[in-house]
Amino acid sequence: MEKLAILWQQSGVAQMGLGPAAMMTVGLILLYLAIHRRFEPLLLVPIGIGTLLVNLPGAGFEALPVYDAQGHLQSPGGLLYYIYEAGIATGLFPLIIFMGVGAMTDFGPMLANPKTLLLGAAAQVGIFATLLGAVFMGQLGWLDFSLRDAASIGIIGGADGPTAIFVTSILSPELLGAVAVAAYSYMALVPIIQPPIARLLTTPDERRIVMQQLRPVSRVEKILFPLLLLVLVGLLLPSAAPLLGMFCFGNLMRECGVVDRLSDTTQNALINTVTIFLGLGVGSKMSAEKFLNWETLGILGLGAFAFCLGTVAGVLMAKLMNRLSKTPINPLIGSAGVSAVPMAARVSNKLGLEADPHNFLLMHAMGPNVAGVIGSAVAAGVMLAMIG
Repeated sequence: MEKLAILWQQSGVAQMGLGPAAMMTVGLILLYLAIHRRFEPLLLVPIGIGTLLVNLPGAGFEALPVYDAQGHLQSPGGLLYYIYEAGIATGLFPLIIFMGVGAMTDFGPMLANPKTLLLGAAAQVGIFATLLGAVFMGQLGWLDFSLRDAASIGIIGGADGPTAIFVTSILSPELLGAVAVAAYSYMALVPIIQPPIARLLTTPDERRIVMQQLRPVSRVEKILFPLLLLVLVGLLLPSAAPLLGMFCFGNLMRECGVVDRLSDTTQNALINTVTIFLGLGVGSKMSAEKFLNWETLGILGLGAFAFCLGTVAGVLMAKLMNRLSKTPINPLIGSAGVSAVPMAARVSNKLGLEADPHNFLLMHAMGPNVAGVIGSAVAAGVMLAMIG
C-alpha cells in the first residue's frame, strides 16, 4: 500500500492543479485552431504541443538543470528547456526563419513601385503607438509594464512572428509566450480582422480603382537591392542588421541563380525544421505560472490594438498617396503594409475582386507587404537600439 501511495503521489493526476489544467486547455484550443480552422498551423501545432508538454505535472520538460555547491550537475534540464536556450534565448531560430522568409520573397513588386515602401512604413505606426500605450498603462498602475515590456508588446503590431520573438527574447523573455501567441494569432486572423477595417475606411469607388501594370524588374536590380539594403541598414542601424542581414542573405540566394540547391534547402527543409523547434520553444514559455495573469490579457488586448492601428495607418496612407499621385493607387493595398506575408496581400486582392471581378491587386499588394517585413525589422532595430 505504501508503494501504491508513493506511486499515486508521483502521478500527474495527483499533482495536477487548476493552472496547469487551464493551460493544457489553451494548448488544445491552439491545436483546434491550427488543425480545424487552419490558423497558422505550421506554428500553432508545435506551440500547442509545447504548451501541453510543459504543463504536464512532473514530466520535467522545462525543468532547470540542478547543480550542487561545487557546480557539479546533479539533474539535467528538460528537452524544452534546452530547445529554448539553444534556439530562442540565443536568437538563432528567429534569424534562421528570417533567412528562409528572405529566400521565399520576391522584391520585384516593391522595386517596380518604390512608393509602396511608404505604405510598409506607415503600417509600423501601430508598433510605436502601442509602445506608448503600454508605458501609459504602466504609469497609471493598471498593469506592470516596463519600457522593455512595452517595446516587446508593441512589436506585435508588425504582424511578424519571428521579429516579435527575436525582440521579446532580448528585452522581456518572461513575456515570450504571450507575445508569440498574440503575434501569430493576429497573423492568422488577418482574413477576419482586416476586411472590416478596409471596408470602413474606403469607398466602393476607391475599392474599384484599377492600378497600372507593374514594370518588369531586371535580375541585376533584384541582386543589387538586398546587398544595398544590407549595407545601408548595417551602417545606419546596426541593431537591425541581424534580422535584415539574414533576410537579405536568403533573398540573395534566391535571386543570384548560382546556389539553387542552397536556396531550395533554405526555403523548405531548413525553415521547416527550425519552425518545429521554434514552436516547441515558444510553447515551453506557456506554463501556468508565466501565462495566467492580468498582464497576459493586457498583452493580447494591446497586440490587437497595435495590429488594427497598423492596418488603419496603411490604408489611410494609401488614400493620401492616391490623392497626391498622378497614377491611381487603390487604398486596399495599404492594409498589406503589415508584414503578414503573403496573407495580407491576398486579403487586399480578395477585397479588390469583390468590388470588381477584373481588378487583380495581388502583385500590387505584394509591394507594401514586403516593405512591411523590412519596416518591422527596422522598427525592431530602433527598439533594441533605444531600449535594449
